[in-house]
Amino acid sequence: MKTPLQRNPFAVEAWFDFSLTLTFAVPKDELAARLPACLEAETFDERWAFLAVAIVQTRHLRPQGLPAFCGQDFLLAGYRHFVSYRNVEGRRLRGLQIIRSETDRRTMAFFGNLLTPYHYTHKPLKMDILDGVFHATDASNGLHISASAADEKSPLPSGSPFKSWKDARRFCGPLPFTFSHDPIKRRVLIIEGVREQWKPSPMSVHACHIPSLAHFGFSETRLACAFMVRDIPYHWKKGRYERVAPL
Repeated sequence: MKTPLQRNPFAVEAWFDFSLTLTFAVPKDELAARLPACLEAETFDERWAFLAVAIVQTRHLRPQGLPAFCGQDFLLAGYRHFVSYRNVEGRRLRGLQIIRSETDRRTMAFFGNLLTPYHYTHKPLKMDILDGVFHATDASNGLHISASAADEKSPLPSGSPFKSWKDARRFCGPLPFTFSHDPIKRRVLIIEGVREQWKPSPMSVHACHIPSLAHFGFSETRLACAFMVRDIPYHWKKGRYERVAPL
């Protein structure tokens, strides 16, 4: 059930130990068909649209201005579509549409669902780093991701639609905005993230079993690229609504 608070009602800040994002290419027409009319799929080569799976270790998440010890530490698995939205001023904003969010902390799932429309569920997520390899797991469904640092000369994943890491970098997330559509009140919730020292580094993916991808029902899902950022501050502005015109 939606509540009036589910709009990111105040600015929030946090520290990211790391954010590992795997980007998957899916048929653009299939993703576009799932979007509300006010959102447009971000595409590449006139064939592909994209969704991201991000594993994020977050520290001291709290309302902006509070001391760090008031914050929450949690591991997040986030699933998002790459989309754009043209605002009332005619400006095109690139961002993400939230599909689902998973966290290893029950308290984060509760408050996340109370204050945002991000669809949090509690999961036994774990992240281990062994000999420079990141291993993300979820014992409840068999999720397993393994990845290690690469460079611009490393090959992209087999079957990736991108020709270079430069092309792929446009889809490494998170993007500056997230969007949530309310069809009843015909409005869009816009939450802007403020990034600092944002320098995503290429990652080589050694194992990638993400059962949730099959539930999304795309006819094809290709691993397109993976990037990581580490040790960065991040904050989100207070959410704001814009009305969208009826069809």
